[in-house]
Amino acid sequence: MATAEMSLSQQIRSLNDARKLVLNDVKYYANVVRGLLPSIGPTAALELRRWGADFLAEAFATPALPNGEKETMAPYVLATLESLMQKEDEDQYVLRSVIQTAASIYPLALRWIINNSYDTVTWERMVGIKQRILQIWDTAPPSVRICCIKFAQRVVLAQTLSSMGDHRYAGGLDISLDRIPQNHQTLNPQTLEAEASGLLDRMLGVLQESNDALIVDATLNCLSILIRTRPETSNRIINAIFAFSPLNLAPSPLTPRSKVLIRSMEKTVRSLLVNLSRRDPHNPIVPRLQQHIERNMRMVAEAFDDSGKKRPLDAPQHDGYDAKRQRITSTQIQITPLGPGPHSLADLFSLVGNDGLKTFDLTLLPPAMVTKLAVTTLAKLDPQLLAKAVEGVRDRLQTVANAPARELNPNTAPLGVDDDDDDYEPDFYQAEDTEQILNKLDSEPSGLDSIHLEDNLALKSFSLSQPQELTPEMALSAGTGTVAKVVEMMRSLEESSGKKAKAGFVRLAASSGTKDSWLTILTRLATRSSAGLDEILVKGEEDGGNTLSQSLSNGIREVLYNYVMEDFRRHIDVAVSWLCEEWYNDRLLSKTNRDYPKYYEKCALRLLDGFLPYVHPQDKVLTRFLSEIPELSRDMLARVKRMCRDPLVVQLALTSLLYLVIMRPPVKEMALDTVQDIWTEFEDARTMAAKYLAKYRPGFVEAATANNAEETSSTTGTAIAA
Repeated sequence: MATAEMSLSQQIRSLNDARKLVLNDVKYYANVVRGLLPSIGPTAALELRRWGADFLAEAFATPALPNGEKETMAPYVLATLESLMQKEDEDQYVLRSVIQTAASIYPLALRWIINNSYDTVTWERMVGIKQRILQIWDTAPPSVRICCIKFAQRVVLAQTLSSMGDHRYAGGLDISLDRIPQNHQTLNPQTLEAEASGLLDRMLGVLQESNDALIVDATLNCLSILIRTRPETSNRIINAIFAFSPLNLAPSPLTPRSKVLIRSMEKTVRSLLVNLSRRDPHNPIVPRLQQHIERNMRMVAEAFDDSGKKRPLDAPQHDGYDAKRQRITSTQIQITPLGPGPHSLADLFSLVGNDGLKTFDLTLLPPAMVTKLAVTTLAKLDPQLLAKAVEGVRDRLQTVANAPARELNPNTAPLGVDDDDDDYEPDFYQAEDTEQILNKLDSEPSGLDSIHLEDNLALKSFSLSQPQELTPEMALSAGTGTVAKVVEMMRSLEESSGKKAKAGFVRLAASSGTKDSWLTILTRLATRSSAGLDEILVKGEEDGGNTLSQSLSNGIREVLYNYVMEDFRRHIDVAVSWLCEEWYNDRLLSKTNRDYPKYYEKCALRLLDGFLPYVHPQDKVLTRFLSEIPELSRDMLARVKRMCRDPLVVQLALTSLLYLVIMRPPVKEMALDTVQDIWTEFEDARTMAAKYLAKYRPGFVEAATANNAEETSSTTGTAIAA
């Protein structure tokens, strides 16, 4: 491409023209890369090496170039990359681009050697580049170390098992350990998996050992893709993130630069965990992720706030009193005596002289916290300090008890005059002295003398009014309303996604709050109330029967029918469960020799009449209904036969009957009789019905055809003779 006679600027200009060419049409990438490699070797000028390494990184990272062409170009590019990596004191910019190119090529080279195990030279070059990158990982400048971390991430991705569920982050190329055959000639899956595990530990070690925020941020950004695409590594990575704290890298004292770096790491951790929570919000670990996010934010905020509020060591103390860090001992505490009254209860028991603590409203704190603080404080309290405090409070109480009676002010003392008396006018006489006032107060009658306690506190009889008599109509209305509320609640309940409850007639209906449990309760209320299981019977006025029970059960049946017919395809299981309960109830009552109405067949026929007009040829609901209900009758199959009046659903009707012939031997003959009737009555259905009858009732079609021919000929002869 560039010859020796061309100057450096001319070569760079030609290379830029070549880049424009491949950007317009990617099919020229292979030719440009082949012509570029001789010009960017280790002996080339620095500008050419930088341009060439950057172009290779761009070529293997662009999504416009298909992976197949990249895989074809990789073998002859690796030789140049290896020579650039092995050069001592190589330029940082060149190393960064070479490592980025190697990160893009590594999964391509692994897939190449998987499919072409004979090409060991290419794989040895890739291994040499990998070893060199891992060797300079810890000693390279930060910008190069970030590229090494990205390369290690691609190696871990390629040498671990894939989830096979999310390829959005693999760029259309998801090479994983499960693609390598166990008997591969060159690759050993166990060795590659062990190497990937070691590289992952090395990446996670950066979170605990590195003191560079840029390296930590780069590592966290690489770990997010591993969590999403390699589930087997997620637990190790998340535990390492939980153990990582941005404040571990905080120097003392904090500088503006260190604050920015700590906030950057905290924001990166927060973004990573928030994205994981949003991607799978129902994962059980999401609450722990939220707690870790909030804890990191709180710790960083507290660290930054406290850094500017610490008191210097030489801060002056006022009168030997330190309000922030006060350590109270038995020799320092002083119980101040009470001054002149009046005194409140808080004054008697206050042991501190801080007015702020006296005015603090303790009711603002939760009772559990106050109790815990009190118990902890009393457990760690110095016995001498406690004894001194108790003695001081005892002295205060003794002082209050021994205090003389307070003298009354003659001008303000109460004189037994009602303040609300508007007619009162004071007499301007000489004021009475203290002894006269006290004598007057003692001689006043007590206000309690005029109150008759026995009369006011005596218990009086009280009786509730008689409730309104419950009529059958009121009870029926209340029961119907309750059933309607249960149905509305069932509609709001979602289908249970867990393990289904055990089926059967002896299962507990109220074992859970799912929709199936409520349906079982309703169906049993509708069916078993007629079996005498309802203990509260309300006698009817006309026939003396169980009017309420029968009416309520029929009302529930009506509700169940409407619920099924709202969407019979989705609620067919409800219909089957309801009919099973009806059939079971009828069978139980048949053993008691009681005169009782049977509901099973009536309900089944009503359901068939309800949904058969709406079925279409592709429906499977009819076959399921006929196969799952406990008992079939000729009237039910007659409904199926009646469907054949519509030619569109003939196949559905005959297929359902054939299923009964094959899967329900007790009704085989009945179903075949129905098929015969269909063949006889509906000419449009004879072709398909004849096919089934020829297999299960051979000779019927021929005999029926001959019989029809004889009847036709006799009828024709009679008509001619007439």
